[in-house]
Amino acid sequence: MPAPTFSNSFLWSVAHAEAPEVVTSAWIDEQLRETYERCEIRPGLLESVAGIIERRWWPKEMTFDEAAALAGQRAINAAGIAAKDIDMLISTSVCKHHLEPSVACAVHYRLGLSTSAVNFDLGNACLGFVNAMDIAAMAIETGRARTVLIVDGEGSRFTQEATIDRLRRNSTTVTDVFDQFASLTLGSGAAAVVMGGPRLGAHQYLGGIARAATANHDLCVGDLDTMRTDTAVLLLQGLTLAKEAFAAALDLGWEWTNCDRYVMHQVSKVHTSRLCEELGVPLNLVPLTYPHFGNMGPAAVPYTLSTIADRISEGERVVLMGIGSGLNCAAAELRW
Repeated sequence: MPAPTFSNSFLWSVAHAEAPEVVTSAWIDEQLRETYERCEIRPGLLESVAGIIERRWWPKEMTFDEAAALAGQRAINAAGIAAKDIDMLISTSVCKHHLEPSVACAVHYRLGLSTSAVNFDLGNACLGFVNAMDIAAMAIETGRARTVLIVDGEGSRFTQEATIDRLRRNSTTVTDVFDQFASLTLGSGAAAVVMGGPRLGAHQYLGGIARAATANHDLCVGDLDTMRTDTAVLLLQGLTLAKEAFAAALDLGWEWTNCDRYVMHQVSKVHTSRLCEELGVPLNLVPLTYPHFGNMGPAAVPYTLSTIADRISEGERVVLMGIGSGLNCAAAELRW
């Protein structure tokens, strides 16, 4: 194994917050029944092909920063520290109610962080949280920060309600349905981690690699109202990039073919099974959240990690891996 990218950066805690409202794929199919019949599309694709049985929605009145702060407070509590101990706050939420100010500002306020705690948003589609962990480690290693809180709050209610309304129009075509199909796979959730230096019970963040294939930046383009995706090409190009990134990591000496767990960004059944096949990763070592929570964007990796954290044994090696629209891919190793 090569010398780790980082030597003094540790995960102190990881937490998640589950959105309370369950929205089944069967319910979405029923909302689009007439459109499916008119366009001669077989219902049930969300569950049979994407493997998503249901996803979650936050209550209508809940904001994305509220969700992020909820997970953030849980991570602070789990780390056994106080809000005043946070030196840096990074928000990686894709979902935003407005362009400015940053989501981080509202989270900073809600959590009552110190006025000396630097706070900012970091956006890189579904890869933002993994990128933020690298930035947090850089800050810790250089002494810029002692304790870093990373948060993410995502919500799919507005996007999916708007997409369903749009697809129910009489003018909707088969192309429209499949261009916007990925919007219906999204889910809501929030997650957070606290990172800092070495301490008893912490988990070492070793770092990893990143690779880009930005010629594909137009394959998935979205905002809070609409997301249009060339699903087939995005899958192909994403798998190609992930395979290249994984091979590069192995060439650099990272021993990622024999890790104990692989926490991957959760997109769909097809994506996960194909990714495992391409990388030679046993599917039984990949914890799954997409069947009941959908694609939670950048919250997916930390959310999934949080759901299994109490089952990871000391000394286990955990690979975190994500692919974000753009395309970008990043992976990192945790020593539990």
